Amino acid sequence: MSESPVKKAPIYRAFASSDIVAAHALSLAVGWPHRAEDWQFMFDAGSGFVAEDNGEVIGTTLYWKCGADRATLGLVIVSPLEQGRGIGRRLMELALEALGKRVTFLHATPAGQPLYERLGFQACGTVDQHQGTVGSVRTVTPPDGERLRALTGDDVPRIIELASRASGLDRSQILPALLDVAQGVVLERSGELVGFSLLRRFGRGYAIGPVVAAHSPDEQRAKSLISHWLAKHVNDFVRIDLPGNAGLNDWLSALGLTRVSTVVKMVRNEPAEQHCGDADAIYGVFGIITQALG
Repeated sequence: MSESPVKKAPIYRAFASSDIVAAHALSLAVGWPHRAEDWQFMFDAGSGFVAEDNGEVIGTTLYWKCGADRATLGLVIVSPLEQGRGIGRRLMELALEALGKRVTFLHATPAGQPLYERLGFQACGTVDQHQGTVGSVRTVTPPDGERLRALTGDDVPRIIELASRASGLDRSQILPALLDVAQGVVLERSGELVGFSLLRRFGRGYAIGPVVAAHSPDEQRAKSLISHWLAKHVNDFVRIDLPGNAGLNDWLSALGLTRVSTVVKMVRNEPAEQHCGDADAIYGVFGIITQALG
């Protein structure tokens, strides 16, 4: 009986827009819900690498620079038929070489976490994924003296400020791009914005995020910003990913958005303890953009 031929090492190269179709097929093969349009948006906002074998894309990773010294990394996928060849590690190494000394964040599945630890990442938090078909939802009224209204172009500088402050990441590039594909509402108090939330098409239906708000008793502001979208999307499939310490898990589950998974937030190039709590004492993140983008 003849032995199987030894496979040649893959070719690694920069991710190109022409790779979107193949990348989408890879994400479907591993059970991820991303549409081709979701891949296109995230590629347009960042950069990355692919592994190619005989002209076929068998692995991907993308990364996004956030200002001068930070970054996020994600969409690390290797074809189920090609795992065990060190492809994921090499794709990660290429991305990390491109990012250099930037403080870099990612969200790790249990399968991926050991590799990321070997590459110098440390756990610094968690993110919970909630999703489901929305039933009848009663909106949460904002605190007294505050009102929800549609986001306008004049609000963009302020929501960039709030998102950057709450996340600890420069959002001046990604938020304007996100607003090309998302709707938004803001929470206003005496003419000052104290929170906002966005909603866009994603995966099987819609995704809420980011959601940023000044902390309030029982997180009433955040609930108001989220329930606004849920009430408008009864019978639609909606997903929201939020930090594990946001305090909304029971509330979301009671609304029918079940917690389906928890991933580990990890950081490289700075001690994890510097990133284990909220980035800001006043404004919190109650929904992230995606697990890849943070």
